[in-house]
Amino acid sequence: MESRVAIIGIIVEEESSVEKLNQILHEYGLYIIGRMGIPYPKKGINIISIAVDAPQDVISALSGKLGKLQGISSKTAYSKI
Repeated sequence: MESRVAIIGIIVEEESSVEKLNQILHEYGLYIIGRMGIPYPKKGINIISIAVDAPQDVISALSGKLGKLQGISSKTAYSKI
């Protein structure tokens, strides 16, 4: 199956969901190219970007699992390659 490159933008609003978030990201670690996290204490949130190279269905599954977490917002942007 052909892989695609994508960026998943994540905003963490509830600290209690961070452990579940990290478990999911660890589960998909094989596909993660890189991860950058930025705390933003002024607003009480954390901003995370994840670069992935994976088949479309894997990226969709990861994005779906992240979207189900309470206090977590995420959006995925795909490359055209």
